[in-house]
Amino acid sequence: MADYKGTLNLPETAFPMKADLARREPEMLAWWEERRTYERLREIARGRPPFILHDGPPYANGAIHIGHAVNKVLKDIIVKARTLDGHDAPYVPGWDCHGLPIEHAVEKARGKEARALDARAFRQACREFALEQVDVQRRDFVHL
Repeated sequence: MADYKGTLNLPETAFPMKADLARREPEMLAWWEERRTYERLREIARGRPPFILHDGPPYANGAIHIGHAVNKVLKDIIVKARTLDGHDAPYVPGWDCHGLPIEHAVEKARGKEARALDARAFRQACREFALEQVDVQRRDFVHL
C-alpha cells in the first residue's frame, strides 16, 4: 500500500491530536474564573441597550439530561449573539423549585417515610431536596 503522507502539504500546528477534555476542561474553567471573565464582560456591557432572556427554568428535581443541555445551549447562543450585537444581555439562570415533580422525587426517595410527614415537614423536605438539586444542576451547567 502506498504511503501518501509525505506527498501532502499540510499546515503544522501546536494543537494536540487529542483534545484530552477531561484534563483540559478544569484548567479552562479555572482560567476563566481567575480572570473573572463573565464579570468583566458584564462590566463592559453596562449602559448598553438591555436584552433580557426570560429563561423558563428547569425543575430542580434531578440531574441534568440532554433536554437541559439543548435548552441551555440554544439560550446561551441567543444571549451571546445579542451581547455581540451590542446589547447588555446578562444570563440569569433560575429554577422551578416547587410543584409535583419535586414532591414526587421526595416521595420516591423517602418511600413510606414521606407519607408519615405532616404538611410542614413534607414542604421542608421538598425545599431541602430542591436546593440540593439546584446546587447539582448549577455545577453541571458550567460544563455544557
